[in-house]
Amino acid sequence: MRKSTLRRTCVAFAAVTSLALAATACGGTTKEDVKSDSTGSAASAGKADPNAELKKGLTVGFLPKQVNNPYFTSADKGGEAALKELGSSYKEVGPSSATDTSGQVSYVNTLTQQQVDAMAVSAQDPGALCTALKQAMSNDIKVVTYDSDTNPECRNAFVSQASAEDLGRTEVQLLAEQIGYKGEIAILSAAQTATNQNTWIEFMKDELKDPKYKDIKLVKTAYGNDDAQQSFQQTQGLLQEYPNLKGIISPTTVGIKAAAQYLSGSKYKGKVKLTGLGTPNDMRKYVKNGTVEGFELWDPSKLGELAARTAVALVSGQITGKEGETFKAGDMGEYTIGKDGVISLGKPTVFDAKNIDQFNF
Repeated sequence: MRKSTLRRTCVAFAAVTSLALAATACGGTTKEDVKSDSTGSAASAGKADPNAELKKGLTVGFLPKQVNNPYFTSADKGGEAALKELGSSYKEVGPSSATDTSGQVSYVNTLTQQQVDAMAVSAQDPGALCTALKQAMSNDIKVVTYDSDTNPECRNAFVSQASAEDLGRTEVQLLAEQIGYKGEIAILSAAQTATNQNTWIEFMKDELKDPKYKDIKLVKTAYGNDDAQQSFQQTQGLLQEYPNLKGIISPTTVGIKAAAQYLSGSKYKGKVKLTGLGTPNDMRKYVKNGTVEGFELWDPSKLGELAARTAVALVSGQITGKEGETFKAGDMGEYTIGKDGVISLGKPTVFDAKNIDQFNF
């Protein structure tokens, strides 16, 4: 047997006594988001064999930040389809609230107790899950984070949707073009503690230091906590507080949809520009009715697929998570593991009236 009966029945779960506020956002952490003193990911001691045969009959558990969230539903379906193709089984567990960090810990512990072969986790907090994830790895379970990372030593690999710097800078670039490089702008973020959002915002602020943005002023960063109603109200509040506002960046799928909903029914439609991270299905009608000119995102189903294929490659011994290792992810092509065990999906896609009907997620 791969694991002894004793280890199945005597798994000791360390208590997590101090939990940070959850880092919520439907667009997650990217490869620059989590800073750590660690020299790399928690790669296996063994040597990778890129020619090893992929194992079948595995069970991979997916733990998103929030179940029944359209973004994670799309991502996890991508993972489920990949696992089916690879001859392995998929299961999804997770909290119904996007701020339930303690719930994520309990689900990691449950998956460990069930002795899954691997788990793919979108971490709500970079540190709160570490103890539980290390316990999973000590029980020979491979851990992949996707969308939002934990600390490198607490997982084997992280599947990053895009560079944090690319996301932060391109969102400023998109909005600047739309407002003619002049006027007041605001940011509508998710939770104030969201590691991914805060990292992107820092790159936005750095991008705004470029002299070409000298006539653009960032007046406020508001927080909608990835809640549709709160984000709607925060958008309304921004426009009441700053009646001359020219544009809003919302780097969260929940926030940009809620902001678009408010703008589309207000006197600001077409006057206040909106961009950020959104899904085509959520934003299609707002692009077509003139509320939004363009926004960006990656394909979450591909993110989930790559997470699943990475998990199977880890269990099969094709990779261990060390920098420089390569593996073939089916029709997605070959991927190389970067520093700290990061695997980057690729650059984000800009969606506008010309191409939005080509996508369905």
